[in-house]
Amino acid sequence: LLGGLLAGGWFFYQGRQLYSSAASSYPVASMYDTICARGSYTSYDALPQIYINAVICTEDEHFMTHKGIDPGAIARALLADLRTHSLAEGGSTLTQQLAKNELFTQDKRQMCIRDSRKAAEMLAAFDLEKTYSKQQIFEMYANTIYFGSGYYGIAEAAEGYFGKEPAQRTDAEAIYLAGMPNAPSTYASSPELAFKRMQVVLKRMVKCRVLTQQQADAIAADAENLTV
Repeated sequence: LLGGLLAGGWFFYQGRQLYSSAASSYPVASMYDTICARGSYTSYDALPQIYINAVICTEDEHFMTHKGIDPGAIARALLADLRTHSLAEGGSTLTQQLAKNELFTQDKRQMCIRDSRKAAEMLAAFDLEKTYSKQQIFEMYANTIYFGSGYYGIAEAAEGYFGKEPAQRTDAEAIYLAGMPNAPSTYASSPELAFKRMQVVLKRMVKCRVLTQQQADAIAADAENLTV
């Protein structure tokens, strides 16, 4: 127990140092304005509600209520890592993913690097949640996440995959894109796997009760006509 507490304190200290270094050159308080100034930016109000629901249900079910981290998700991820002897699961919230993508590297080769970065992500997530609304955080996430094929942000992805603006997407297209960031390069190179990922997203949305099974089945049927 003492060893665990000491290790936790060390990783937290290293994480604070990492976050302080990142924030000195890219303060959280300036992140929204910086991201908004990039090209092809899409506001929260211009995002289809079904896309928002799909991302939250699949990536961070408790996004609207947590304060930056989801302890339950972290515990489940740790158990999964222990069972598989891997670092596959992260338990990261959307807020943490935004912090990681904007502020930190994604190197998982060494446990110390990974755990220190996780601590830094948590500290950054707390600051992001104190500084911005949930809508602004989701907006920044959607405009910076990678969708494969060189597309960063929902506007580039909607145009690149479907030749449309985000607000013009069908429900099936919105679900398709919501599933992409889980493994963007894999899904970009294999539409078949991307369609299978859509089924996972739809199941999560039914479980979260934002879609009925009948609605999910209808979207799945429409997906058969998608051209990507």
